[in-house]
Amino acid sequence: MKAFNIFIRYRLPLGILFLVGGVALGLTIGWWEATIPLLIGVICLVTHVMFGPMRLVQEAVEAGDLDKAMGMMNQIKFPKLLYKPIRSVYYFMQSNMAMYNKDLDKAEATIRQSIASGSPMKEYEGMQYFQLGTIAYQKNDLKEADQNLKKAVRMGLPDKENTAAALLTLASIAMSRRDFKTAKEYFRRAKAQKPTTAQIVSQIKEMDKYISRMPG
Repeated sequence: MKAFNIFIRYRLPLGILFLVGGVALGLTIGWWEATIPLLIGVICLVTHVMFGPMRLVQEAVEAGDLDKAMGMMNQIKFPKLLYKPIRSVYYFMQSNMAMYNKDLDKAEATIRQSIASGSPMKEYEGMQYFQLGTIAYQKNDLKEADQNLKKAVRMGLPDKENTAAALLTLASIAMSRRDFKTAKEYFRRAKAQKPTTAQIVSQIKEMDKYISRMPG
């Protein structure tokens, strides 16, 4: 695994090196002998363009090293050449980074690019709309937030934590509209997920104080 990560990191210079070596070998000895280094060079360059360092970016994000992740993502100069599912992940992570930096306009633009690029799996598609809904909610566009969060829940989210977060936001939107019956139903469904993340558990405890006093 470590060797593969090293290959990903240095795939571009390796590809150039093999191509230059292959051409030199072809000119001095023969093109038949140059076939293998040329082929390896082409494979390195094509896979670099189509997949980029996204595996390493993902590992950096999981390790909590966002600066490293952003630095590697900035190395991708032509994201539209990425393989479609990889391109979708690239824009999704760009959106995450923009949200981390409080740049909601960029976060929205990049998550829409992620959606336009398709989704590698159904749960991931749900996360795209969850992200879009969360951004709209932070922008106080409650209509857009409501639509996208409902869509995310219908499509399915990958774990109970994200599902509970989406349902809590929907409950909050319903409360702001004084639709107390709907708010209570979303809140009940959020609690039923039995989330364990400290932030979500705290949100449930806080919202429970208001829900219990609501009519309907």
